[in-house]
Amino acid sequence: MNNDSSNSGTKQLGFIRLTGIIIGSTIGGGVFSMAGDMAAKGANTAAVLTGWAICGVGMFGLMMCFFGLNRLRPDLTNGIYSYAREGFGDFVGFNSAWGYWISALLCNVAYTTLLFAAIGYFFPVFEKGNNLISIVCASAVIWFLNFLVLRGVKEATAINIVTTIAKIIPIFIFILAVIVIRAFDPAIFMSNFWGEQGGPAFLDQVKGTTGATVWAFIGVEGAVVVSARAKKSSDVGKASMVGFLGLLSIYLLTSILSMGIMTRAELAELGNPPMAAIFQSVVGPWGGALINLGVILSLAGALLGWTIIAAETPFMAAKLGVFAKAFAKENEQGSPSFSLFMTNGIIQLFLIIIFFQASTYQIFYNLSASMIMIPYLLSAMYYLKVVLKKEGLESHTGSQLFAARVFSILGTVYGAWMLYSSGVMSLLFTTLLYAPGIIIYIKGKKEKNEVAFSNPVNLALAIILAALAILAIALMAMGIYSPL
Repeated sequence: MNNDSSNSGTKQLGFIRLTGIIIGSTIGGGVFSMAGDMAAKGANTAAVLTGWAICGVGMFGLMMCFFGLNRLRPDLTNGIYSYAREGFGDFVGFNSAWGYWISALLCNVAYTTLLFAAIGYFFPVFEKGNNLISIVCASAVIWFLNFLVLRGVKEATAINIVTTIAKIIPIFIFILAVIVIRAFDPAIFMSNFWGEQGGPAFLDQVKGTTGATVWAFIGVEGAVVVSARAKKSSDVGKASMVGFLGLLSIYLLTSILSMGIMTRAELAELGNPPMAAIFQSVVGPWGGALINLGVILSLAGALLGWTIIAAETPFMAAKLGVFAKAFAKENEQGSPSFSLFMTNGIIQLFLIIIFFQASTYQIFYNLSASMIMIPYLLSAMYYLKVVLKKEGLESHTGSQLFAARVFSILGTVYGAWMLYSSGVMSLLFTTLLYAPGIIIYIKGKKEKNEVAFSNPVNLALAIILAALAILAIALMAMGIYSPL
């Protein structure tokens, strides 16, 4: 356990606040856009249901990996980083923390774009959320959140609970209204089931759902990330399970209902956020207004939740001695001040890129999902390693040990599926985002008077990572591929 955190009096998060962080940071834009995004990638009803089945089982496996690791190793208080480091060494652990950090801040980049697209429903001057006034206002929001979290993580999570409750209300109204007025048409649902002839192959359709399903669940491990600030270690696992089951239920209901209201072709043509147009077609203009208001409230909470998580990851990694020491700086309220400013400074740079590239919400959420896949996989692989070696499992019964093996394999296989389904080019571009971390890793090692790459395997990994990043730059320069 991190004694510095304990001595700072930062163990202030109970079950309710931990659950609030999970739901608040996870329900962001995904639930409001996934029906349209999946349809736009050619996924018909059968593929969407298959994608959710894979995601539900796989994410449950991942959740049980986090749950199991939290119980077996409560001393590893910065889960995503700590698990990879403990299982595979400093450099791999560092990259897990780095990837998770970049994914977290990219979440906020995506969320700010969708936020002002939703505000644009009421104030057309914001257009699609990527014009100049949107970027200026998004920057103001980001730095206001920076100020808020500087005042203390406990205070920020209290606000997060309020916004979490507020964002769920429009989603429940959507679900109840569609059911009560019988807007769901089984005939439309079934006509969408296999789709039109000549469309993408079924496996490609299923793969096309992966980005949206992963994006919808990013943040579900949030309680593990801030576990060092939990009042009780047991609350972390409980909050993770409650958050996961609640989220899966909401996502399944909204996806299934949407596919019984419009055809796949119609869903694919909807603007951001698609749920607003779906609900407006059911109940009229007030439905679109309500969902857009829900998006605004939802993203306000998600932005706050991810500001906390994004700043916490390099802060705790620095406490453990791998990130540069500067990231471990705290202010008088116990907030990770340097990490906050660095995080939001990078977000600011991406916001500027959005303006000049006219990039959209979907582009940045796909990047965020791609970055988090490797940290997820490494965590599951570490749990598999622990289970196979039976470390700390001596008291487990035969059935408990069998369940642990099943969950560790499920989590690992799903992690590998996420990488496969994301595609070679998407993975190649993530190396461009991972490679700059090598500099921070070397700096952190020098501050400890240690050799950065004493292990030849780590040196080889760093060289391969740098080479792939250079290849990604070359392909972008030649116009062969660009995610932006």
